[in-house]
Amino acid sequence: MLQIACNTARVLPLANLLLHVVMLSRKYRYLMALAQERHFGRAAARCHVSPSTLSAAIRDLEATLGVALVERGQSFSGFTSEGLAVLDFARRMAAVEDDLRLHLSQLGEGIRGRLRLGVIPTALTVVAALSAILVKSHPQLSLEILSLNTDDILRRVQSFEIDGGIVYTESSEGPGLEFVPIWHEQHVLIAGRDTAAAQREVITWAEAALLPLCLLTPDMQNRKTINRVFSGLGLQPNPGVETNSIVGMLSHVASGMWCCILPRSVLDVLGTPHCLHVVRLEQPAVSWQTGLVILQREPRPVMAEVLIAAVHRLTGAETGRL
Repeated sequence: MLQIACNTARVLPLANLLLHVVMLSRKYRYLMALAQERHFGRAAARCHVSPSTLSAAIRDLEATLGVALVERGQSFSGFTSEGLAVLDFARRMAAVEDDLRLHLSQLGEGIRGRLRLGVIPTALTVVAALSAILVKSHPQLSLEILSLNTDDILRRVQSFEIDGGIVYTESSEGPGLEFVPIWHEQHVLIAGRDTAAAQREVITWAEAALLPLCLLTPDMQNRKTINRVFSGLGLQPNPGVETNSIVGMLSHVASGMWCCILPRSVLDVLGTPHCLHVVRLEQPAVSWQTGLVILQREPRPVMAEVLIAAVHRLTGAETGRL
């Protein structure tokens, strides 16, 4: 009780300042909206103000700071170098303000807020297990799950636009990032009924390279890892169809003409349609690790702690520790 009282005594004076922080940060939030929308009109609509109000607020901010923030022309064309520095500061300030709100809710009836998680498409089907733990642990928490490619996840994590991301291990090695492993993914070949692989139980990667393939687009991390496997064997398959959608891949394979390579977990959750055949991939046996990436900050924000605790519960349950 004494510890809670001390924490409350430290935090509540900050709560009295919160309204002042909001007033000070509103112009910065306009700047952040402009960075996201890259258009004055859309940024104003996002902030529920008129374009003239938003433009005047940014001009006022420029006058206060004594520097130009926005490259102005007939339309928005970008930020000055000073503008980019101020934008980085604004994002950090907004993240601190949001974290303060969460700390205050934690001292009351429990964490109340919106947790934003970016997920690579191949992990979308299994991330529901993590979502269930989050909501059971924090009933007042709402979740926003976004399907994003790896580069977009890392950019949004680093710009405080999302609280965390689910990516492959090899994608998490950038500076300022913290990674917590979750799943190991075993990839399989999913064959359409009219392909040569439809009657097989096992196939090698070299044989798979000769099949009519439908793969994710080259910018997707899953495709990059698959390309590295083929490249390591001295192979360069030529997929007939490329898409950035898992649903798109499975739809094409279901037509009977193509095969695709995906994590087995995609079908473990959704089930295997009767028109598809799952073939084990060997030579080499390849496994990819997927996990949570967050921005490395001390102390950790509330949402980062919530995510890590949920991951530990999930991985503990999977290994029999919970």
